[in-house]
Amino acid sequence: MIRFARTTALLSLLAIAPVGLAAQAASLPTWGIDVAHSEITFRIRHFMSRVSGTFTDWSGTIQADPNNWAGGSVTTTINVASIDTRNDRRDADLRSGRFFGVDSFPTITFVSTSVTQQGDSLTISGDLTMRGVTKPVVLKGEVLGVMPGERPRAGFEVTTTVNRLDYGVVYNRVLEGGGTMLGDDVEIRINVEALRQAAP
Repeated sequence: MIRFARTTALLSLLAIAPVGLAAQAASLPTWGIDVAHSEITFRIRHFMSRVSGTFTDWSGTIQADPNNWAGGSVTTTINVASIDTRNDRRDADLRSGRFFGVDSFPTITFVSTSVTQQGDSLTISGDLTMRGVTKPVVLKGEVLGVMPGERPRAGFEVTTTVNRLDYGVVYNRVLEGGGTMLGDDVEIRINVEALRQAAP
């Protein structure tokens, strides 16, 4: 009976822990991402070089104390059709079913599960959903600073690497001399300038 009671208590704590974390983040100041001063870029091997690109239409919300980001939350939504690699033909191919399949999967989303900070070092763990597949990712980087004022601003930059095959982006081509046209790993860099939102 004692063992059963302890197990029940443990399960209850595990059940309410996510709710408690969400409530903690909700009580923190809200920041909107200033996309005019922020960017999401990616890079992947293409033949013997690397091709980079960006998304021009995306948004996000941050709830955090800028003096200590720990315990905060980050959510981001990307309009995949806004992909831009400076080549219209390639961008159209990337939007097609061979790659992102924007007709069926128009957005990429990220929802944080934890945020930690040590000094200027920042770690954001969360769930990345792309092509209907959700996988955990860890973004690491640094806090770039806080600008006080009537509408405070704060900035950070984080990076991560994901394997595109994990998300069903599997198209490739074998080269005559060996190897493949595309790499599997995609490097992602997110640079954010956030603007404190007015209290409701």
